[in-house]
Amino acid sequence: MRYMVIEHYTNGPESIYRRAAERGRMLPEGLHYLDSWVVDGPGLDRCFQLMETDDPALFGVWLANWSDLGTFEVIPVIDSAEAAARVAVRWDGGL
Repeated sequence: MRYMVIEHYTNGPESIYRRAAERGRMLPEGLHYLDSWVVDGPGLDRCFQLMETDDPALFGVWLANWSDLGTFEVIPVIDSAEAAARVAVRWDGGL
């Protein structure tokens, strides 16, 4: 299952990036980072991370390493093709 993690930096991005540079992502085995995007604004204060796992309890382990530097919302997500299939609409993703 894929999850979108919305991360709000408590004191800006520098402390998050510094820890990541020193210790890596600190992901427990079974939790996989896929990609991420940061809001393009003056504070660079929010990050959206796409992650994957079969065990959502692993987020608790991972977030324990980061919760002092930000707040996190973990949301299960599906792609647009799966959403269209669930509402019985044939859609190839194009316009």
